[in-house]
Amino acid sequence: MSKTEVVVYENPDLLAAATAARLVTRLVDVQAAKGSASVVLTGGGTGIAILKELRDSGARDAIDWSRLDVYWGDERFVPADSDERNEKQAREALLDHVPLDPKRVHAMAPSDGEFGDDVDAAAAAYAEVLTAEVPAFDIMLLGLGGEGHTASIFPESPAVYETERSVVAVRDCPKPPPTRISLTLPAIRRAREVWLVTGGDAKADAVAQALAGAGEVQIPVAGARGSRRTLWLLDRGAASKLTKVYQTPTA
Repeated sequence: MSKTEVVVYENPDLLAAATAARLVTRLVDVQAAKGSASVVLTGGGTGIAILKELRDSGARDAIDWSRLDVYWGDERFVPADSDERNEKQAREALLDHVPLDPKRVHAMAPSDGEFGDDVDAAAAAYAEVLTAEVPAFDIMLLGLGGEGHTASIFPESPAVYETERSVVAVRDCPKPPPTRISLTLPAIRRAREVWLVTGGDAKADAVAQALAGAGEVQIPVAGARGSRRTLWLLDRGAASKLTKVYQTPTA
């Protein structure tokens, strides 16, 4: 049964730094146990701040970057050089600064890539990558929006009802850009560990509702669970409406 844990940090800077430190430790442990590891990255302010912290960490080289597979939970379907693209932001923050094997960096296609503006074909191609490359992710990083979306699965959208496909095209997103590619909840739940990382008062309602057992159609992040572990990493603002008080562990 999946274990759910909640850890609260005092502020956004500590949240990003602590998550980066956790990520180093966990990836090293996974690589020691089975030789390689896989991680799914997220975008957004907190997601990119974690990558910057990891880039600047003295412990980052404990990870064998040549034995790490990198994926994304969602992507904005924009040109490859767009500043809105999660891949570009991740490369600038971390990926271009570590010795990754380029063949093990699995980005979603941009709108000016091999599939052109056919977002459905781009989504189907990423689903094929997942089928061919990885049966289950080791660690998946996810953020969430104030209305409860995670990846690019928005409340009451077609994507939240998907039960069969692992990757879908998303259109008419309520947040720009409107067209995206996203993992689905069934794909997210195949990850061994799902880490939900977010900060700020604007996220407090969604966090509280998800942890209280809200339905995933109205609050999609409530359906984001790891097969072995679900870890909520929050700052005080995001945790401000939880009925239980959580503390940062001392070790």
